[in-house]
Amino acid sequence: MNSDTEHKLASKNTKPTSMRILVYDFLASQQAALSLSEIEAHFEQADRVTLYRTLKTFEEKGIVHSIQENVTTRYKLCSDACSEETHKDWHLHFYCKICRTTTCKEDYIIPANIKSDFRIDEIRFFAKGICENCLSETLQ
Repeated sequence: MNSDTEHKLASKNTKPTSMRILVYDFLASQQAALSLSEIEAHFEQADRVTLYRTLKTFEEKGIVHSIQENVTTRYKLCSDACSEETHKDWHLHFYCKICRTTTCKEDYIIPANIKSDFRIDEIRFFAKGICENCLSETLQ
């Protein structure tokens, strides 16, 4: 088992079970956000309910953030700055209409120093278009 992953899970108050370690390591190896079905396809022998509960636990503990796309929820690992109390998920989520992937564009952020007399717990910053890879292929 990956002791670095175990440490990361434990630091987020999450018991490092075998399934949680496997899911975390899989998500860490992915560039795009994935749906439950896509994650399930990677873990053919795993129970869908177990995977769903793992993702929900990860979301509650600030390990993953969910990205809502119409009727599909996708999951991506959070930055280390996220916690149980609040997700620092203030960057652009970008869906490519050609390759149908969702990626985090962390160069495009909403400033965290918004002055207000209220608390913001969540912001959904989402765009659809053509990603840089697909765009360069269409120009060739």
